[in-house]
Amino acid sequence: MKLNFKKYLILCVLIFTGTLLAQDAKEIIKKADELMKGKSSYAEVTMTIIKTDWTRTMSMKIWALEPDYALIYITKPARDKGTVTLKRKNEVWNWIPTVQKVIKIPPSMMLQSWMGSDFTNDDLVKESSVVNDYVHNVIGEEKYGGYDCYKIESIPKPEAGVVWGKLITWVAKEKFFQLKTEFYDEDGFLVKTYLGSNIKKMGGRTIPTHWEMIPVDRPGEKTVFDYNKIEFNINLKESFFSEQNMKRIR
Repeated sequence: MKLNFKKYLILCVLIFTGTLLAQDAKEIIKKADELMKGKSSYAEVTMTIIKTDWTRTMSMKIWALEPDYALIYITKPARDKGTVTLKRKNEVWNWIPTVQKVIKIPPSMMLQSWMGSDFTNDDLVKESSVVNDYVHNVIGEEKYGGYDCYKIESIPKPEAGVVWGKLITWVAKEKFFQLKTEFYDEDGFLVKTYLGSNIKKMGGRTIPTHWEMIPVDRPGEKTVFDYNKIEFNINLKESFFSEQNMKRIR
């Protein structure tokens, strides 16, 4: 059966357009990811954990060398000051100053809460893999938070060791900052939502400086991140992210 030339041309255009959109989707996610990271960064952040019966606020300093290294130093409250979390590729350690001990997080604890928040130890490790561990597609365009956004669906690659069944992300068209991400489990149920707001210039970039991680199954609870300061592309070396440095960083 011969294929009509017009139909053949339409088919080629559809295939080309689909491939182009997939590539564009990955580039959009990459731009949004790089906007908040740079090659390296230093940030001062306030984290507020809101539960139904209590609220806890912590201040911290964060050094990162993308995509594999991060060091988080707790500065407040006094009882937690000096606690350090170190990420090196797929491994995480905690330095507990009260017992003067470095503890490596075993695989069985990677899905447990980090510092009582709605982030897990696994989130610290896998957060950097969103660009390459998923297949991205633009599934629509919507206005969110007053911004025209690309709506992008991200499905994990078969070989990717990720816990999510899919992600849906809203990225502002003009500046490529991420405003919302929905996290779904393998059965397609929404688990939590990550929201960015309070857009302003910080560290020479226009970025969301207020973030909220909201679990679906615990109404009224969330973890809030507020960036007080951030610097991008600072001078950092891999040697900075060591167990020895965990004990002396300030």
